[in-house]
Amino acid sequence: MPLFNKKSAKISNPSPPMTKDPHQHHLYENNNSYSGNGKNLAGSTTMPTAPHIDDLNGSHESNVTKPQLVFNCQLAHGSPTGFITGFASVKELYQKIAECYDFAMDEILFCTLNSHKVDMSNLLGGQIGLNDFIFAHKKGRPKEVEIVKSEDALGLTITDNGAGYAFIKRIKNGSVIDRIPHIQVGDHIEKLDGINVVGKRHYEVARMLKDIPTGSTFTIRLVEPMKSGFQGIAPRKGGAKQSKPGYGSGKETLRFKANGNATIEDEHDDSTQCGIDAINTLLDSFMGINDTELATQIWDLGSNKTNSMDFAEAIDASDLEAFGFTDDFIIELWGAVTDARQGRHRR
Repeated sequence: MPLFNKKSAKISNPSPPMTKDPHQHHLYENNNSYSGNGKNLAGSTTMPTAPHIDDLNGSHESNVTKPQLVFNCQLAHGSPTGFITGFASVKELYQKIAECYDFAMDEILFCTLNSHKVDMSNLLGGQIGLNDFIFAHKKGRPKEVEIVKSEDALGLTITDNGAGYAFIKRIKNGSVIDRIPHIQVGDHIEKLDGINVVGKRHYEVARMLKDIPTGSTFTIRLVEPMKSGFQGIAPRKGGAKQSKPGYGSGKETLRFKANGNATIEDEHDDSTQCGIDAINTLLDSFMGINDTELATQIWDLGSNKTNSMDFAEAIDASDLEAFGFTDDFIIELWGAVTDARQGRHRR
């Protein structure tokens, strides 16, 4: 990732005081919080760079094309609204937010879209709708918890922020972790038995937790997201399975690609999105991870295949081969692809 020049993004006037409705005060600073110059961003493929934000592309040579879009952003625990532009990956987005608010990038745990709550149904993944409002959740209180692994499965679904932090996306009701009130959805997993896991992908952390022998005791160090006095939190287990919200009011979306490029594309059609959601559910059930980008990659590999053998060969020939998916799991994934194609999944 290229190094950036000195902080250049400025912050607009502070948000209005908290009203009786805590769900609204973060979202609207004035009548055009979701637009630039009074224009709705939905459906727009280009936006002029805000005059007070430098175009960083001219300062560094780069092969990455950075769409010149302007997004509104706030810190989830409360802040003025900032204007963010000139990024082409999640890491670069975090860097721009950190520059805007003048703190270190590694203070950001994750971002949510259109909600300041620790709401995993609104978690920023590999895409942002063109009129989505970004809320950045900073590191809060660290805590260490000693856990007895009394069952084979701990009941965690783990995801990561795309920039080196794995955190808890869902806690299964009635599970080992669900019985420990100190552990919450949104907590960043920093260490396992003193081993630093910062920089590891979520599936690596999930594998380490799975490899802990049943019946043994281990210590987990967590960092919870910073909260304001008014901020609520989603249900501990993340609620029942929820449909993916429509991004960019159902029109166009800025998608982050694995190769570092960001492109503006139309939203996935219904069958594609249902297939991706079904694959993600399987990843959750079989591997304890949640990764929309990984689910999308698996869908893309299977979208033009006519049988499970070709699908399995495509996975083996890709970088997904490192996951070591079993034959049974690949058959389950293929079933999700074919069911979505034939309309048997519904949002």
